[in-house]
Amino acid sequence: MIDHLDGAVIPTGFDVPVEPLWRAAHYTGEQGCIAEARSFAALFLDQLRTEWCARIDERVDGAVLLVVSELITNADRHSNGPYILELVGTDTAVTVSVYDSSSALPRIFPRNPERIGRHGLEIVHALAEQVSVERVPVGKRVRAVLPLSGDANG
Repeated sequence: MIDHLDGAVIPTGFDVPVEPLWRAAHYTGEQGCIAEARSFAALFLDQLRTEWCARIDERVDGAVLLVVSELITNADRHSNGPYILELVGTDTAVTVSVYDSSSALPRIFPRNPERIGRHGLEIVHALAEQVSVERVPVGKRVRAVLPLSGDANG
């Protein structure tokens, strides 16, 4: 990186990205798309390690992939159309967003270990520092922010 001070150029000795790493992928809901989304996210994390020198341990790596799986699975099951996975990252956090065509907002159910299924958002909330859902013109966006420090909830 180069700093400019009153017209003087001062080399700092290292380059750091100024914009977060951003990638998006479109899925039609065909068989195998959840695995494709996980592979896409794994490549994104590798690129984040390389370009941002992000320190991502195995636990955080697994958490990001699990959140991608859960959000893509929910979009696949509950929307009537294609969906988009958007990943944004820096050396401190990864944001996973999934856009789908359904305007119905997802519900988080109370914890119940005897319930079969419907634990996806419960898992996402446990792993992410922030989770938000909002309607967008074409449906909704579910967004989860995962810190790379390895401890989302304290």
